[in-house]
Amino acid sequence: MAHEILIVDDEPDIRALIEGILTDEGYETRQAHNSDTALAAFKQRRPSMVVLDIWLQNSRLDGLGILAALHREEPQLPVVMISGHGTIETAVRAIQQGAYDFIEKPFNSDRLLLVVARALEAARLRRENSELRLRAGPEAELVGVSQGIGQLRTAIERVAPTGSRVLITGPAGSGKEVAARMIHARSRRNDGPFVALNCATLNPARFEEELFGLEAGNDPAAQPRRAGVLERAHGGTLLLDEVADMPLETQGKIVRALQEQGFERVGGAVRVKVDVRVIATTNRDLQAEIAAGRFREDLYYRLAVVPLKIPSLRERREDVPALARHFMGRSGELSGMAARELAEDTLAALQAYDWPGNVRQLRNLIDWLLIMAPGEARDPIRAEMLPPEVGSAAPAMLKLDRSSEIMTLPLREARELFEKQYLEAQLLRFGGNISRTANFVGMERSALHRKLKFLGVHAEDRAAPQPAAANAPSI
Repeated sequence: MAHEILIVDDEPDIRALIEGILTDEGYETRQAHNSDTALAAFKQRRPSMVVLDIWLQNSRLDGLGILAALHREEPQLPVVMISGHGTIETAVRAIQQGAYDFIEKPFNSDRLLLVVARALEAARLRRENSELRLRAGPEAELVGVSQGIGQLRTAIERVAPTGSRVLITGPAGSGKEVAARMIHARSRRNDGPFVALNCATLNPARFEEELFGLEAGNDPAAQPRRAGVLERAHGGTLLLDEVADMPLETQGKIVRALQEQGFERVGGAVRVKVDVRVIATTNRDLQAEIAAGRFREDLYYRLAVVPLKIPSLRERREDVPALARHFMGRSGELSGMAARELAEDTLAALQAYDWPGNVRQLRNLIDWLLIMAPGEARDPIRAEMLPPEVGSAAPAMLKLDRSSEIMTLPLREARELFEKQYLEAQLLRFGGNISRTANFVGMERSALHRKLKFLGVHAEDRAAPQPAAANAPSI
């Protein structure tokens, strides 16, 4: 997406010259000739950066005054100062007050373009670093080899470049925000901000302020203007996490904001225009919420242009080993501890567990194991080191005391006991999928069916879940 640059200069010829240089390079531009028009343009829609003249005739504020006003509301906004009457002292003062750089008139067009590109890149890096500090290493990729996750990745690759709104459903902790970040990273807005609003944790009384922002009061120093998430996400992506928790009254207002790509701040009268892609997530059945009168149908159809569904972890048990190893590596990096190997019996036990908290619960468990599991860093983590609630779900095969029970049986019964428990464990590992189990144990699918029937093992041949991808029209 093209960056928008606000050009502030009292000379029309200079504004036209700068606009021509920038538009030739693919930037979008707006113009202002004094402080009032500059601040009005900024309030209407936040630019990616500002090129600002220091000395402005017939202006209430000079360039440094405008710089201070802009940075009171948006401290990270890159501003490049220009002047035909500049001095070293003026340049130093501008940079001390937060300007990215200072260019003297008449300026070289290549110099201007270089400074603009560097200012935009510096702003992008600051934004990314700030987000990483706030959210300790957010996951940005779906990990797994299951058919359901493979199909979900394919759907994300197709929808990401389109700009369409996406509704991601799935149980809590299954990775909905990860999918949203993947969509943003693969979109044409990937150099813009990714802003997340958790609707489930927000006080309902503050919802509209968080969404639309707050207009300045009579005393701007006491109550400054505050940008909402829609405004901060301009040029990028806004994630409405757990959108079903949004109050009904706010739902009606966001419908209008999505339709018009504009809104008014709380307490304000100026229409703010934004260009934002909205991704929403929920762990609820929104059709049921609509039927119960708790969710607006018109908002649903605006959000669910492309619906995607994240399967629960127990629906993709074959992904557990890859996820567990991935989280062990990440935990080691973040904690500064050496990552430990997960033994095969541990992985089998993890695959057998139902994971009511899904991927988030698995990540928390791996963090706990790295810190609390007994042994040295070089020792593998065994199944008996797992917490009781997880270890108790391990297949009987892992708990078999071979020195007692199996040694008291005749060969045929011992073999049948071993085969039954072994195949039960493998079916758990592969989520009941007969084809994948047969492939792993080295049997024909039909032969495995006969063996399971003979041993009295009930197996439901479950196919991998399909990520929903409806063709709901954009409204």
